[in-house]
Amino acid sequence: MTGVLEGFAALAALIALGAVLAHVGFLSYASQTMLVRLAFWVASPALLLTVVADADVRAVFSANLVATGGAVAGALVLYLALSRVVARRPAPETVVGALCSMYVNAGNLGLPVAAYVLGDAALVAPVILLQLVLLQPLALAVLDRTTVGGGTGVRTLALRTVRNPLMLGALLGLVLALTGLQLPSVVRAPVDLLGGMAVPAMLLAYGVSLRLGPRPGAGSPARELVLVVGLKLLVQPALAYLIGLAVGLQDTALYAVAVLAALPTAQNVFVLASRYDRGVVLARDAIFLSTIGSVPVILAITALLT
Repeated sequence: MTGVLEGFAALAALIALGAVLAHVGFLSYASQTMLVRLAFWVASPALLLTVVADADVRAVFSANLVATGGAVAGALVLYLALSRVVARRPAPETVVGALCSMYVNAGNLGLPVAAYVLGDAALVAPVILLQLVLLQPLALAVLDRTTVGGGTGVRTLALRTVRNPLMLGALLGLVLALTGLQLPSVVRAPVDLLGGMAVPAMLLAYGVSLRLGPRPGAGSPARELVLVVGLKLLVQPALAYLIGLAVGLQDTALYAVAVLAALPTAQNVFVLASRYDRGVVLARDAIFLSTIGSVPVILAITALLT
């Protein structure tokens, strides 16, 4: 349980620092834009490369992935169905809302939770790979397609998606993981340093947004915010648990898929929303509320399943 609290404390500290620096005038909207660009184009691709390269790809072909993927698919279907009733949104905003409902903070929070609470950092690998190799490219493809002018062909869209820096980082990391190749230390060292900037840059930019933007909850439709946070914190872990039971997961494995599904919405969603300037406030508010709400949810899951 200490690992969960420590992970959330680290997140909160950097977010608060970003807000304080914005409050005293040291950081501005321009600073936030710079941090988001740095995270999107440089630091996050380096981080994704190393995380995926070091993951055990064999974990992808496991019952854990079935439970995780089923929970993600269930949350997505429910969001697409219910969002039409709650609030009809353009396609780019719908993509951001869907990501808020199902894309978990598997990197900077999932890794410490898996390592310190679940006892095995490799347990988060299926979540990371599913999101980076499937969910993120699909979301980027739709965002690219719906935020540019008409007439974009399939070939142009495919090239734009493949050239996306986040996609390139994930793909290169997957190639390294599948082949067993390792980057030379002279290359790996600077890549690790660049990747180390990703999480702080995202969290500081998020803190600036909290201080200079509308107060949390004030800029998003309340019903849509309740929908995405409810799907993220309640429906997704419940589906992961039920599907895990159905495919034969037990004990620690079943507990792991439920806890990892209850992680809050990832900071990457805010970075993507900011990059495409679609659903930024919804992403910010969903991350804020789901991060706070995930603490009691994970504690409740721990009390029930251990």
